[in-house]
Order: sequence, then C-alpha cells, then structure tokens
Amino acid sequence: MTESVRVRFAPSPTGYLHIGNARTALFNYLFARQHRGHLVLRIEDTDVTRSTQKFETAILDDLKWLAIRWDEGPHIGGGYSPYRQSGRLERYLNHANQLSQRGKAYKCFCSPEDLEQMRKALLAKGQMPRYAGRCRNLSPQTIERLEKEGRKSTLRFKVDSGIIRFRDLIHGPLSFDRSHIGDFVLLRSDRTPAYNFACVVDDASMRITHVIRGDDHLPNTPRQLLLYEHLGFGPPQFAHHPLILGADRTPLSKRHGVTSVRNYRDEGYLSEALNNYLALLGWAPEEKGEILSLEDLVRTFRLEKVAKSAPVFDRKKLDWINGQHIKRMDPESLHKKIAPFIPAEMSMDERKLKGIVTLLRDNLQTLKQIREYIGIFTDCPLDMDSSAVEALKSPEAVKVLSEMRSLLMSGPPLAEETATQFMENLRLRVGVYGKPMMMPIRAAITGKTHGPELLRILTSIEGKTILQRLDRALEQIEKP
Repeated sequence: MTESVRVRFAPSPTGYLHIGNARTALFNYLFARQHRGHLVLRIEDTDVTRSTQKFETAILDDLKWLAIRWDEGPHIGGGYSPYRQSGRLERYLNHANQLSQRGKAYKCFCSPEDLEQMRKALLAKGQMPRYAGRCRNLSPQTIERLEKEGRKSTLRFKVDSGIIRFRDLIHGPLSFDRSHIGDFVLLRSDRTPAYNFACVVDDASMRITHVIRGDDHLPNTPRQLLLYEHLGFGPPQFAHHPLILGADRTPLSKRHGVTSVRNYRDEGYLSEALNNYLALLGWAPEEKGEILSLEDLVRTFRLEKVAKSAPVFDRKKLDWINGQHIKRMDPESLHKKIAPFIPAEMSMDERKLKGIVTLLRDNLQTLKQIREYIGIFTDCPLDMDSSAVEALKSPEAVKVLSEMRSLLMSGPPLAEETATQFMENLRLRVGVYGKPMMMPIRAAITGKTHGPELLRILTSIEGKTILQRLDRALEQIEKP
C-alpha cells in the first residue's frame, strides 16, 4: 500500500457497545496497526432523539477496556476535527447545496403516510420498496406553493439508471442495479443529514482509505459510491464482514442473551479473551493455536481471510477461551483483576486471597465465578448444590465423615506436609478410597462435587471450620 492507511470506527451513541460493533472496531484497529496507519473514532450523533452523552461515554470506556486505541477522535482531536457529526452540520448543508445546484438533488414533500402507501403498493406488485420519484419533477411554482402551505420537505438524491460495480476486500467483485435503489434522502425535514450522506462527507473529508464494516451496510455502499462520484471525491476501498449470528442463525440480538461489551465486563470476561474470540469469529490463524493476545492478532490477522459466511456465536467457546487466558495470567495481575468480583462480606487477608486465587485459577472460566468458590475458604455457611446433597446420601458418607472428624480431633492440624498421610490413615479406617471416600468429603467441605484439588482446599481452611462443616453435613444426613 503506497498511501497511508486511514480507517474509522463510527458508533452511534444510542446504546451500549454491541458485541458485533466491538468486532468491527477490532477489525479496524488490527488493520490500522498492521499497516502502520491511523484509526479514527467518529461519533455519529445526528439522531438527536436517541443519542446521549451517557452512551457515548460508555462506548469510549468499553473501547478503552478492550485496549482499542484510536489515533484521532473526541477528547484527543486530530487534523480533521470535529469528530462528532453534531459539530459538522454546516459541512453537510454546504455539500447538499452543491448537489442541488448541479441538479442532482431535489425537494421531496411526500409525507410518511405517502411513503408507506408507496411501499405497500410496490410490495403488492412483488417489487422491492423504493422511492419512485413522485416529487422529482415538481415545478418551482409548485414547490413555492407547498412551502407557503407549511409543508416540510426532505432533500433527495437523483439516482440515474445503470450498474454500480466495485470490489469488496472480503466478498470480491459486486454489482448493483441502480434501478433497485430509488432516490434516497440526503437531508431530513429538520435539515439534519441522513446516514449515507453524512457518512460520505465525513469519510471523504477525513481522508478515510478503507471502510471496514458489517454486511448490513452492503445496501448502503452503492448509494455512497454515487455520492462520492457526484461530490467529486475518490471512494475508499470497502470490506464488509458477515454479521454474528445467534444459535438460530438470525443476527445476534438480546433474545439470544447478553449482547453488549458492558455485560461481558460485568460477568468477569477478560478483554484479551473477548478480543481473541471476536477475531476468531469468521477468521482462523494460519499458525497453530487459538489463544492469541492482541499483539498476536496484530501480527497474524488478515482481513482478506475473513470468511464470507456468517459465524455463529458460541458462548461455550468464549468461556473456554476466557478460562485459558485466566490460566495464563501472572498471579499478581490475576489478583488485581479478580479482586472487584469478591463480595465485601468475604474479604480476607491479601496474602491468603492471592493463594486462594492461585489455587482456583484452573477452575475459573470467568472472574465472577470466584464468588462460587471463595466462600469455601471463609467461615461463612455453605450453600450446597444439588449434586453435593446427593453425594451425602452415599452408603459410605456417614462413616467417612465421622472417621474424618475423629482423626482431626485426635491429631495435629492439617498441613500440606501431613495431608497425604492424613488421607491414607482415613482410608485405612474406613476401608474405601477414591470417589466413595473423597466425594462425601468434598461435598461436606465445599458444598460442591467439583473444584480444585481437595487436599489443597483442606489445607487452606481453618481446622475449626472443617469440623463445623463435617458436623453440619452429618446433621443433614441424619435428618429424616
């Protein structure tokens, strides 16, 4: 590439950052860093009824959490500011006037009701809905009369006949028949710009060289190419990646569960793992291995290798990847990340907590899961899950727990160096070993039938707490 790469991510602050939009931001970031280019962040806030400062702040915060850094944008500026569309309205009006003066745009007085009737009529004929040009040839006198009557108008772009062709970096050569597009809106009746118009003016004036976005924008591309042509701008290269689908193979939405980056942050996913998983949706590295850091992705990701078919979001795969990243974290970093997820009533000595976190790391798929285990290491009453209750019904349970209690009362406190011998002594007393012996102990002491190595758990809990839990378990078993 001879010219300096400039890409952009342009969210609308009408909600929290969607997982699909985060993937688009990631693809733009990786492409920019690979080519030593610039990532521009632009806030598309012309929808004044839905755009809020709250959501803009949240989106920027989530992007920072993902370690997606932009080179130009709100708060840091750049050579093409302002980076909010609400601050660029005069530019849109100037370009709209240019198109009107060249005869490429006209005022449209059709009401929403008129447009709906046209849409239904076309659908009844089996045709794709589009604006048929009812107001395209209004006389100056008619326009003047309608305006005196107080009728509001939009500004529409005149679409001529012909074929639009371009090459997409992911899909390859594409073509669109202009007759299927219809004359589209440039300015709404309140004189704010429509998406396609503002997008072209901004991308052109900000010298964007590559537009990387979702497949849902493919229908917008022919409209935008027409605007580039008639505004006298050279178009960027386009790359449209397939959208993420839910298990039912429809676009990922709230009905499939949590969909915002904020939700995954709150659930205890690592930003490194989320980036890793999002990159793997529709793309696979040529090198072996799926656990990749952001630096690995910058080095290996290839936009042209993104699949044309839509990927399906797999929560179990994300959980596995997140668990792998947790396992690979150094203890100090993991402790800092996990600390906010520990309930205040279960706070403990920092040294002890670090040891527990290290013990649990192989059992965690999310940071929030620490809450399922941390109570084991405190003197808080245990909540037993159903599988643990069942384990206490085994024929060996009473004898195993009673003999364990007796050994603890008559011997020294459990310690790492004595734990193995303790269990051997217990085996000789009860005459069983393996699962029949260990499962009732795990159920009684942890309230679960799975988790970290049992001996390490036992040596991390105070002796009096172990005795109390053995007593509670025996009481529960003896209840009718």
